[in-house]
Amino acid sequence: MALRPQVWLSPEAYLAIERQFACKSEYVAGEMFAMPGASRRHNLIVANVIRILGNQLLASPCNVYPSDMRLKIPRTGRYTYPDVVVACAEEQFEDEHRDTLLNPVVIIEVLSDSTEAYDRGKKFEEYQRIESLVEYVLIAQDHHSVEHYVRQDQRTWIYSVFQSLEDIVLLNTIECQLVLQDVYAKVDLQLSTPQP
Repeated sequence: MALRPQVWLSPEAYLAIERQFACKSEYVAGEMFAMPGASRRHNLIVANVIRILGNQLLASPCNVYPSDMRLKIPRTGRYTYPDVVVACAEEQFEDEHRDTLLNPVVIIEVLSDSTEAYDRGKKFEEYQRIESLVEYVLIAQDHHSVEHYVRQDQRTWIYSVFQSLEDIVLLNTIECQLVLQDVYAKVDLQLSTPQP
């Protein structure tokens, strides 16, 4: 049986398609990959983080964006949608549409069964190639755990993990903090529903 040939898309073609449709897709090496929907827990955690950081950044030159802000990794050409992204000062965008960010300082991903390996592995590897990125945060949705990576130089990241609801994650780059109790507000971890 012959394999169907893959159609290679240019970044421009990808963006033209992406801007016409309501569903989101990542772009990797000329191919589009549809993104799955998120669970209730995932959405609650993202909403909590957006609210927490948004309130702390009201008087700041930084902006917090939910997962509808597309991110391009300039050095690899990958387009992706982080769950939460923060950019400061002079935000840089790919073009006049201002819907594809180039210079985040903080990226936050909420882990799920289907994305955890990718978020920890290949995705983080590529995120590290963004020169402006200083802090990367991974939040579990099935137990209390926030992992925090802080860039020290081009090759070194300091890792910390927080698992008590009283723990506070300091995001020094943007002068904000995440209290785990607030991150997990209204998130029922007792439910045993499968996560996407």
